[in-house]
Amino acid sequence: MVKINPHLLKLNSNYLFQEIEKRHKKMQKHFDIAFINLGMGDATLPIPSVVTDAISSAVLELKSEKTFRGYGPSHGELFLKKAIKENEYSNFSFTEDEIFISNGTKTDISAIQELFAEDSIIAISDPAYPVYVDSNVLAGRTKAFSQGTYEGLVYLPCLEENNFLPVPPNFSCDVIYLCSPHNPTGSAFKKHELQRWVDYAKKQQAIILYDGAYESFISSSDTPRSIYEIKGAEDVAIEFRSFSKSAGFTSLRLSYYVIPKTLSSNVFSLHDLWKRRTDSRYGGTPYPIQRGGEASFSKEGKKALKEIIFKYKQNALFLREGLSSLGFTVFGGIDSPFIWCKTLNNLSSWDFFDYLLEKAQIITAPGVGFGLSGEGFVRFSSFPKKEFLEEGLKRLKKIV
Repeated sequence: MVKINPHLLKLNSNYLFQEIEKRHKKMQKHFDIAFINLGMGDATLPIPSVVTDAISSAVLELKSEKTFRGYGPSHGELFLKKAIKENEYSNFSFTEDEIFISNGTKTDISAIQELFAEDSIIAISDPAYPVYVDSNVLAGRTKAFSQGTYEGLVYLPCLEENNFLPVPPNFSCDVIYLCSPHNPTGSAFKKHELQRWVDYAKKQQAIILYDGAYESFISSSDTPRSIYEIKGAEDVAIEFRSFSKSAGFTSLRLSYYVIPKTLSSNVFSLHDLWKRRTDSRYGGTPYPIQRGGEASFSKEGKKALKEIIFKYKQNALFLREGLSSLGFTVFGGIDSPFIWCKTLNNLSSWDFFDYLLEKAQIITAPGVGFGLSGEGFVRFSSFPKKEFLEEGLKRLKKIV
């Protein structure tokens, strides 16, 4: 008789974003007015034409016998790796071989835990992007979900008193998930704060999984865009980045991550082990999409992407100031597209979500859906178009 993987049954029954959509659809039946999603994490600005032209040209190559190509390398095409190295990591010593190309940071950061033993001590920021927790649940590292947490994981509280960023614990952990700029709170590590984590990892012989999916939003001078700006990080950190928001690739899926050859566990090279695993488990990112990624690093591409990020950052400033003027207590939105907002009248995250949904027809993202320490907050986003932000603030003004 076929048996079900028991770890699947441990997952919280409703994935956060599915529950948001479920409640939205239920409430939508009672209103003729359009709902506004101010909590979305999806891109809204179109992909620059220099990128789409490159993708189209690459597709057309495949119709000719002279330029047709079949399977590509599972770890990515060299032309894209070179572009990433030259434009993002030119000041660092690792080579193109240490860069892996994939189809989205969600895939990458959920799969990377396969490198580590089942009994590894896993530390995760709380709140955090749900996939960090879910991937380790599926790997069998936890017991059942109870009272908002899974026994078997170490939760690192991201609270107002620590600027919504985790601090190293006073005990040993093996694998640490960090995110900067942080999703969902919008905070970003300063260099000295990140140095503490690198020093901790070196002392504990731990590995940091560093999610930098939103690094293109960083503009503060003392906030590193890469963990490898921190002394010693190449010995303890794997960094993940994405084309999703900066280039609008959310429907195309393209990402990359760096596993330095200096990373090791006992006598094993994590780079070599992962390269072997990738050859076995991943068929490679589509060639046309990788050509699009390459085009984003061209002179025209970088100019277009800079304009996209500027618009999102302007939206974040507009929304942050608008919410603050209405009396909301807000955080983030400076080096991040996300604004972390306290609920009113000490309402729970889901109660406040439902209140905004019913009274203002506004969709947010409940903080507790990202982890227990997110209770009492909701996430707003700068990705909606400016006119939706304006309309959303008007609606909020009527009910506050």
